[in-house]
Amino acid sequence: MSIFLDSELTEDERSEDARFRVIPVPLERTVSYGSGTAGGPAAIIAASNELERITGHAEPCVEGIFTEPPLDCEGPLPDVMERLAQRTEAAVRAGKVPVTLGGEHSLSYGAVMGVARALGQPLGIVQIDAHADLRNAYQGERHSHASVMHLLAEEGVRLAQFGVRAFSTEEAKSRLKNRVFHVDAEELVTGNIHAVDLPEDFPELVYVSFDVDGLDPSLMPATGTPVPGGLGYYQALHLVDHALKGRRCVGFDVVELAPDGNAAWDFTAAQIVYRLMASC
Repeated sequence: MSIFLDSELTEDERSEDARFRVIPVPLERTVSYGSGTAGGPAAIIAASNELERITGHAEPCVEGIFTEPPLDCEGPLPDVMERLAQRTEAAVRAGKVPVTLGGEHSLSYGAVMGVARALGQPLGIVQIDAHADLRNAYQGERHSHASVMHLLAEEGVRLAQFGVRAFSTEEAKSRLKNRVFHVDAEELVTGNIHAVDLPEDFPELVYVSFDVDGLDPSLMPATGTPVPGGLGYYQALHLVDHALKGRRCVGFDVVELAPDGNAAWDFTAAQIVYRLMASC
């Protein structure tokens, strides 16, 4: 089985006692433009073996990183979501941080619901994304990558969206209905990300959902729906760090990598995963 950061971990750091539990989810069922997200988790894990132990000023692997077997993504999507929810719920109940590798963004529903069940407390999502993902359904599929945040909002999860630059009239209405806090890409890229603060009543417990298309396509073209005008690498990561101040990260996912043969994009996604571990 492939192991995240395998080349750098000691035996103790890769044990089941590790703080971070990596869950590969090679899900590709509702993509609507480019394809390839099923290969995302394997590409991220392979590229992680080229990472160094230190990222920024932190060395998150000293707390341990355990890689679970890939999730079975066959069968009806609600069943897939439940299998993933059981994985993330078990991780949180064991005092661990689930790190879900996608795969398409629809998987965030299962990942978040498992975390929420384990916590039994209000949960907020910090979402980095080019898209709002707030449609009621898309192309007839309720569990679409384009409707995942709508489903989570219906479950009572608070949303904070950053970097969005492509959304529909339906999604604009949904933002108002569900009190979705948002600062879109143009304001972020041309302004000061450190001036962006979450609402005071936003939950203390935060799940981070990082869609790699939140980055500008010049940095991340290997994704199914690239949109120009996105965030820079450090902009996105510092934005997450700023949003987490005074709050606790209880899990995260990195989704929508569609490997195209260029190792640079796989490495970028792997580095984001490892850097987010340092933010938790």
